[in-house]
Amino acid sequence: MGIPVFILAGLLVHFVFLVSIFDIYFSSPLVHGMTPQQTPLPPPAKRLVLFVADGLRADSLYELNSNNTSQAPYLRSILENNGSWGISHTRVPTESRPGHVALIAGFYEDVSAVAKGWKENPVEFDSIFNESKYTWSWGSPDILPMFAKGATGDHVYTFCYAAESEDFGAQDAAKLDTWVFDHVKSFFNSSRSNQTLLSALNEEKVVLFLHLLGIDTNGHAHRPNSREYKENIKKVDEGVKEIASMIDNFYGNDGKTAFILTSDHGMTDWGSHGAGHPSETLTPLIVWGAGVNYPQKVTSQFFEDNFLKEWKLENLKRLDVNQADVAPLMASLIGVPFPLNSVGALPLEYLNNSAHFKAESMFTNAVQILEQFKVKMSQKKETTLSFLFTPFKPLSDSEQINFLKKTRLYIQQQKYDEAVSLCKTLINLALEGLSYYHTYDRLFLGLSIAVGFVGWTTYVILVIIKTHTNLTKTVQANNKESTVLFYGFACVGMIIASFLLIQTCPWTYYVYCLLPVPVWYAVVRELPVIQDLAMNLLSLHLSQSIGFLLVCTLGIEILVFSFFYRSTLTVGLLVFAGWPVITQLWVQAKTRALIWTLLCVLLAIFPLMPVVGREPNIPMVIATGLLTLLISCFSLASLCKSKNKYRNNEDLKVHLYQMLSIALSTYVVSSTHESLKNKQGLPVLNQIISWMTLVSSSVLPLLSPTFLFQRLFSILLSLMSTYLLLSTGYEALFPLVLSGLMFVWITMEQEALQHYGLSLKPKLAGFNFAYATDITQFRQLHLDDIRRSFFFVFFIVTAFFGTGNIASVNSFDPASVYCFLTVFSPFMMGGLLLLKVVIPFVLVSCAFEAVQVTTQLSSKSLFLIVLVISDIMALHFFFLVKDYGSWLDIGTSISHYVLVMSLTIFMMLMNGLAQLLTTQRLELPRRTKHHST
Repeated sequence: MGIPVFILAGLLVHFVFLVSIFDIYFSSPLVHGMTPQQTPLPPPAKRLVLFVADGLRADSLYELNSNNTSQAPYLRSILENNGSWGISHTRVPTESRPGHVALIAGFYEDVSAVAKGWKENPVEFDSIFNESKYTWSWGSPDILPMFAKGATGDHVYTFCYAAESEDFGAQDAAKLDTWVFDHVKSFFNSSRSNQTLLSALNEEKVVLFLHLLGIDTNGHAHRPNSREYKENIKKVDEGVKEIASMIDNFYGNDGKTAFILTSDHGMTDWGSHGAGHPSETLTPLIVWGAGVNYPQKVTSQFFEDNFLKEWKLENLKRLDVNQADVAPLMASLIGVPFPLNSVGALPLEYLNNSAHFKAESMFTNAVQILEQFKVKMSQKKETTLSFLFTPFKPLSDSEQINFLKKTRLYIQQQKYDEAVSLCKTLINLALEGLSYYHTYDRLFLGLSIAVGFVGWTTYVILVIIKTHTNLTKTVQANNKESTVLFYGFACVGMIIASFLLIQTCPWTYYVYCLLPVPVWYAVVRELPVIQDLAMNLLSLHLSQSIGFLLVCTLGIEILVFSFFYRSTLTVGLLVFAGWPVITQLWVQAKTRALIWTLLCVLLAIFPLMPVVGREPNIPMVIATGLLTLLISCFSLASLCKSKNKYRNNEDLKVHLYQMLSIALSTYVVSSTHESLKNKQGLPVLNQIISWMTLVSSSVLPLLSPTFLFQRLFSILLSLMSTYLLLSTGYEALFPLVLSGLMFVWITMEQEALQHYGLSLKPKLAGFNFAYATDITQFRQLHLDDIRRSFFFVFFIVTAFFGTGNIASVNSFDPASVYCFLTVFSPFMMGGLLLLKVVIPFVLVSCAFEAVQVTTQLSSKSLFLIVLVISDIMALHFFFLVKDYGSWLDIGTSISHYVLVMSLTIFMMLMNGLAQLLTTQRLELPRRTKHHST
């Protein structure tokens, strides 16, 4: 297999492995074709007002200030005197869109919606708004349009402000909420002179939705413990009070309005959300008005989180719900059909109504969820061969009829409590059944992927052994045998394909199930190599082989562990620090070994630091900028003294321009954060400089000389100028320390080569990347090269976790991108944060490229070992992916797998990028002028 074909095959295989997890674990749970279900009794409310305070944490709303007063006095008085309260538990991902879908449509969105930036739904769905007679909504352009778009007919109206208003650097984000409250007031005022609107407002089944984004924006910009966030809660409280009294007056206090205040998600102390930390998943829920229970006094109640005492609410009954339960509650209050895809269970304790109404509502809820179960079951039955189909036993057809008959009978006999408990059992069983059919093919697909994974890894190991070592003799393949093999595997492929065709499986199943066939065909074709290798291994000492395997396993386990505990990297780096001593290298290079040890210890501190963005430290970033300038001055001085002086002034100009770039970046970081602190927004000049630095940093290294250390130092300076702009604290120092260690690593590998007698020591200072690709100089692999590859993977993992990232969505701090933009834009911000993660990777990849070239190895051979190490890690995480348990566990397990798979795909691309950055040189047109004179 040629090299380009091999790389393409590798990228394809890894891409399939990466995407498979979303198909296997996180495909869309939605089904279509159910009949709407509605409670047959008259509802208690004619209209419902839903306030969603985006990004509001439960504790921020319920806790009391130091002087024992509430941040939201009106809402506090409601839950003490007029309504019911509790905590709504959200699910991961704790983002605005999935949160709103759970509240308004009653189901938890599948992860595939992340590709739409949580703005638009990849699948059609039903919602409370769609079922209502009229819905008017005010708020953010990111949220409102998606519910209007999915609605049938023209009865969902939206009023949004401009997207540019969502500015994290703005003077005060609370103005977003003031905008909503003002527009609602003027809307009601205008209706008095508009007869059509007035009659529409007086209809039944009306919903008014107020989306309040200020709290979320202030939380991102200033953190949830800030004065701005708390002041915003106060403003929302005042606004809710005004709107509630205005609506009551408008309808002549008819007592037919129900009010709900809740939030789509919370927020961490460092101002981000997306993962499953309790500060993100616990949101407030306060319900009052028509049909809602009054506060219930209790003497004692127990909750694991111990918040009640803190909030001084131990004597008022706390009614907790899952976020999707809010949708059936709203449907029940205004008497609209339950949303078709809702999986919420009606929280009866919130209702102040007759036992008959509660039982009927619960029965409607159960039938509506059972409808989804039936559709899901029939879909699965149609696409599975009858002798392979195993139904969900607890809800067979006869059981379903039995449940429904029994419940109807209980309601007729007025045994409402029994009817309700039977409905709850039925709901739980139907949800279990939905999950059972949703994950029906999981084991089968998981095994296919695992078989493909193992096959691919085996193939890569065989390629390494066959082409880059002396372990096997070249054996001529038998043509007859290979033809038989080919037809054998082709038959297996045909059988699998026809089996999938009969069951009308989706096209992705074909990819997952057929991928192992060519992969294993490639492995079996190398049978002579396997036999040869087995002979060679048997001739080794058993203890040696086992010892070697143990060391390899331990190394990979350390890497896997580091995803769960960042401190594992510290242990690894301290072991690295002792490497020259263990291998006696320090005897021949004392100074280098000492510097290596010092830098390893210094780098080992970073994984112990707190996660980035928790506490911004701008002086630290500025100090790093100045330190970088100082180092570049020294390097300039030493280069001018050295033998290979800058051959011309152009090279000197590039170096000076890079130093200027570092100085500018340092200035921009300091002035931007000062400006944002004073709420003056992002200065335009700073924004222009930032973007120009970003663009120039990718081109400048290509203008510098291709001598080893000059080129690598040029790459460091260029990337450092961009990295400073993206830094908010101690992580700015990280690339400097990492690069220092990389420079020493390159020289240490030279010493190691000499130590093992593998080659003579070339002069590194005069080493030129441009002439390093001479094919005749390459040597075969040695056992020590496995250690080299392991070092590389370890440094890559350190490059990710060392900068204060954690394997989770919420570890990224939006403040990192404030030098570039402050207006909310998920893809642009995501791209810049990704760049910040990539920069240390590029530094490590370029150093690895230098190691490969200076140790006379073809870049492919070491890279293949790296591929094997990362694939074994990925297989580990594939089996650790969960979609059950706490939401933190689920989110983390997905993040881990996606990270490892992305790393592998990434390292393939990085390998190419590093070659480009180190070997290519752009010549400026000045040459021609030079010749003409």
